[in-house]
Amino acid sequence: MSSSSTTSTLPPPVALRQDASLIGLVGLAHMVSHFSQLLLAPLFPWLKDAFNASYAELGFLMTIFFVTSCAVQTASGFVVDRLGPRPVLFAGLAMLGVAAFGFAASTGYWMMAFFAIVAGTGNGVFHPVDYTLLNRKVSAPRLGHAYSVHGITGSLGWALAPAMMVPIALSYSWRAALASAGVLAFAVLAVLWFNRERLSLPAAPRPAQGPAHAAAESATAFLRIPAVWMCFGFFFFYAMALSVVQAFAPEAARQLHGVPLALVAVCLTIYMVCAAGGMVLGGFLASDPARCERVVGLGFGLAALIALLLAFAHLPAAAVPVLFGAMGFSAGIAGPSRDLLVKKSTPDNATGRVYGVVYSGLDIGQAISPLIFGVLMDHGQFQGVLIGLAVVQAVLIASAFNVRRVRRTALAPA
Repeated sequence: MSSSSTTSTLPPPVALRQDASLIGLVGLAHMVSHFSQLLLAPLFPWLKDAFNASYAELGFLMTIFFVTSCAVQTASGFVVDRLGPRPVLFAGLAMLGVAAFGFAASTGYWMMAFFAIVAGTGNGVFHPVDYTLLNRKVSAPRLGHAYSVHGITGSLGWALAPAMMVPIALSYSWRAALASAGVLAFAVLAVLWFNRERLSLPAAPRPAQGPAHAAAESATAFLRIPAVWMCFGFFFFYAMALSVVQAFAPEAARQLHGVPLALVAVCLTIYMVCAAGGMVLGGFLASDPARCERVVGLGFGLAALIALLLAFAHLPAAAVPVLFGAMGFSAGIAGPSRDLLVKKSTPDNATGRVYGVVYSGLDIGQAISPLIFGVLMDHGQFQGVLIGLAVVQAVLIASAFNVRRVRRTALAPA
């Protein structure tokens, strides 16, 4: 009797299966988001000939994508908090699928540019949606692992894009490759639709209603939190570092160390796969939120040292992909703790809005970085590209500890 009554007073534990299924579904959607970010880049050699376009013009398609994604990401956070994440997620995936088929059917450069806007709009919803679902539905003890899986699936999406698109383009055509990407996006949307109950979540609790100006004030109050803007800055520099790795660092290392051309793409794939492995370890390290800044410092500190080694050491060509793998693993370790930095600075009723603003720093960083490091590449400053990468990674360490300092200052009694 007493045993029965005692049991009935305990809160029901969140089943591992329930958490795992949600984490898996969110991760699957996140993979498609990252996959879409590298949809065009692996096909540049084909697109250059098909549209008689320069590499600068093709690169501008990526700028259009990320600028659009940045604007949408900021706005979509408010929509997620108002409508709930599920309808926004479905709309984003559908737009990525439509954009992929639109790219495949394009007959001119400006048609490609239009669908780059469509793709950027679809991509812009994922971070506010994903982190709202994870933060509000996953049990606290498993949240670090949820962030780890989320980061892993993103890295695998980046790794999948060239691995899938290039072979299909070689075997069939670039149009077939882009159409296959559209099929993938809609296939994932179908999986999520059939599991839509697991993604259900009501809109965020709204503050008590007052006059119209008071309601508007409460909706934007999070913008006065200094830590939110420090997190924005952190993700801006994080995106700059990532963009250098994705676009320029492998080619810079090839020029410095005589790496065979066939291994250049391998460097990026190894980096992404090893980053996913680092995130597995990072998920365990993130189980203690109090040490997240130190984990970020350790991960990016090691990554910066490896970038400097690539810049200054005389290395055999075979060692370069290995070092890219080590750099990816080090950066991956910091991934889950990086996401905890944001969660610790986020009010409970503004998750979508905060993540929308903070993660727009990713899109801005990825839009600006090629303009800076592309100039270094054009002038043959290959060593400077890798030194710049190390400097940006070092800035990330300082930014992480600055977030903690600002957050603690805000919480200190007056």
